[in-house]
Amino acid sequence: MIPHLPSPARSMSKKRLASPSPASVCWCGDRSGYRMQGALRAAVLSLVATSLWPAADAYLAEIEAWRREREKRLTADDGWLTVVGLFWLKQGSNSFGTDPSCDIVLPPGSAPPRAGTFEHSNGRTLLRWADRPGPPLEMQPDAPGPPTIATVGDLSLLVIRRGDRYAIRLRDRNSGFRRQFTGLRWYPVDAAWRVTARFTPYPEPRTLRVGSTIGEPQEFDAPGYLEFDVQGRRLRLEPARSGAELFLIFKDLTSGKTTYPAGRFLYAPLPKDGTVVLDFNKAFNPPCAFTPYTTCPLPPKQNHLPVAVEAGEKLYRGP
Repeated sequence: MIPHLPSPARSMSKKRLASPSPASVCWCGDRSGYRMQGALRAAVLSLVATSLWPAADAYLAEIEAWRREREKRLTADDGWLTVVGLFWLKQGSNSFGTDPSCDIVLPPGSAPPRAGTFEHSNGRTLLRWADRPGPPLEMQPDAPGPPTIATVGDLSLLVIRRGDRYAIRLRDRNSGFRRQFTGLRWYPVDAAWRVTARFTPYPEPRTLRVGSTIGEPQEFDAPGYLEFDVQGRRLRLEPARSGAELFLIFKDLTSGKTTYPAGRFLYAPLPKDGTVVLDFNKAFNPPCAFTPYTTCPLPPKQNHLPVAVEAGEKLYRGP
């Protein structure tokens, strides 16, 4: 574990309260030696404080910048706060518009009553606009991605794939989730929760199978497992491979109390020299903490940590 970056003020206060041992003080018949030792000790502590503060300040600035970017992404025009609908496609024609009789009903006043249809067959989806001539638009799903995005007014529609099922994800730049957003809440930054884990690769590729908020399992590539020490305990997590990063879905003793009940996410760099840095100050809530129209994966049993990870993003309480 990377050592906790102590507050220099806290470190100095503890040292000032400690009484010098007789062996460390040269009395020489008066208190000049004691004063010399005290001056030397003060100089050393000043040097320690000077060397620690820049590192601590730089780390704090890094985490705070990351958290600002996290909130910026969340509240963006295509952020999770704009997701207002999830409609599973049936084989054949799927009508969409503001008319209540449509298969996919859009928010009132946001689009024509009958805006068009999604024709879905054997994993292929074509969009036909009711008022736009020309050939249909083939909608590529988000997996493997990137998805095709269709827009009408402030709305955007895209196809997502989950296993063998396909759905339309609806975004609205004027969603209530976005307009009423009250901001994220975080634990204070604590460098003790930036730990170095030992990575053990699996001899053969494995599949990490997890549950999800839609009741269907999701599968990820599992390259190995991570072990690290926290609070005197050896802990273990199984990450998934996500492009050039590791993706962790975990739960801990704060879940359902001060953090989101279903768990949290964390990204980490790929292993280097057999180790991985896990910074739980960057742990964050899954999309389902902000909108019910998501398909979040859930932490597997082996990623339920028996400690309280009092770091990272706290439970979002809403407006």
